[in-house]
Amino acid sequence: MTLHPQPQAGQAKPWAFPAPERTSLPNGLTVLHCDRPGQQVVAVEVNVVAPLAAEPESLDGVATIMARALSEGTDRHDAEEFAAELERCGATLDAGADHPGIRVSLEVPASRFTHALGLLADALRAPAFPEGEIERLVRNRLDEIPHELANPGRRAAMALSKELFPADSRLSRPRQGTAETVERIDTAAVRDFYRAHVRPATTTAVIVGDLSGIDLPQALAGTLGAWTGSLAEPRPKAPVTADDTGRVVIVDRPGAVQTQLLIGRIGPDRHDRVWPAQMLGTYCLGGTLTSRLDRVLREEKGYTYGVRAFGQVIDSSADGKGAAMLAISGSVDTASTGPALEDLWKVLRTLAAEGLTDAERDVAVQNLVGVAPLRYETAAAVAGTLADQVEQELPDDHQAQLYLRMAQTGTVEATAAVVAAFPADRLVTVLVGDASQIEEPVRALGIGEVKVVSG
Repeated sequence: MTLHPQPQAGQAKPWAFPAPERTSLPNGLTVLHCDRPGQQVVAVEVNVVAPLAAEPESLDGVATIMARALSEGTDRHDAEEFAAELERCGATLDAGADHPGIRVSLEVPASRFTHALGLLADALRAPAFPEGEIERLVRNRLDEIPHELANPGRRAAMALSKELFPADSRLSRPRQGTAETVERIDTAAVRDFYRAHVRPATTTAVIVGDLSGIDLPQALAGTLGAWTGSLAEPRPKAPVTADDTGRVVIVDRPGAVQTQLLIGRIGPDRHDRVWPAQMLGTYCLGGTLTSRLDRVLREEKGYTYGVRAFGQVIDSSADGKGAAMLAISGSVDTASTGPALEDLWKVLRTLAAEGLTDAERDVAVQNLVGVAPLRYETAAAVAGTLADQVEQELPDDHQAQLYLRMAQTGTVEATAAVVAAFPADRLVTVLVGDASQIEEPVRALGIGEVKVVSG
């Protein structure tokens, strides 16, 4: 029998995160574009500096309603016509609001790019904000809120934010508003927020895809370049502050058969030199099925299907006023809540005492750096990361430099970073579950003062 020879791996090609080109339009709008030959679906990410902290008092959620309303008609098309025009282009348009500002995302085949970009420009330049559509969006948002409160993961996130951040900080309140604030939002409030914050001078557009057949300067001139608006002074940022005194908050869900865990504090953001080591160390702690937390809580003890540790930027700025949420999340059955938390704290203390191993560090580098080319195969993935960099006031080469720094980070450095990120005595723990079953076992652990709140 003659067998076909086994295929052999070829020589690995050098790879680096794509470098964008940066330009500015006469109206003040900033453009980052990145030509990706072969990527026939072009991705556009638009960042507008309209932070949630700028929402008027008692109108939390108005930024979300405004973002959703951008595609509900313009000065050229009503809502149905606008949707039909997008469909003819084969395009998708999404918009949302988060703490840094408004994000509008467009994906479209390269052959229809210019027309779709014109629709996007119309949505930003002259949204109609019809009263009936605003009322519908408000009703939809009010319908979403009970579902979010019923979701243990979302409920835990809300409780952690409320517990960590000062009551007067926008970070302490739900990003998309509460039922009390959303029901106050009307068309006038949406238009006022738009007029106050949405303008080309505070906007950046990121464009990624195969641009070889596109006259980009001409396409921009007739679309986003035709948008006019006043200049604006940068909005001052307050430093992010939080109270990470070790304590436990139980959100009572009588009869719950599982307990949702969310354990967190704030730490350095992506501007800090420790970020690459912190990413590596956090990945070793709880970034994958082979991490320390999963090895103990899932494989050895069978408490959970999985526990994850992560760092997520919540607000970032080059002046050092930003921060990231450092957290551990997962769920366990109710009876295992106390033992699972006890073992989780043992993992943290053992990590502080013994450190990471070289093997753990090597696996983390391979999984975070080695697979990066696969992560960024699509134009949308590249555009999203570049837009994140814009939001967080990072240099254009940040992601490329991040991979280089992670590859150069040693085991000792990664250990020090993750131990500093998750000190066993400075963590706020939120548990969404049956307080009658879990309160006493949790108190016995001595990981901080315990209080119970209504679910």
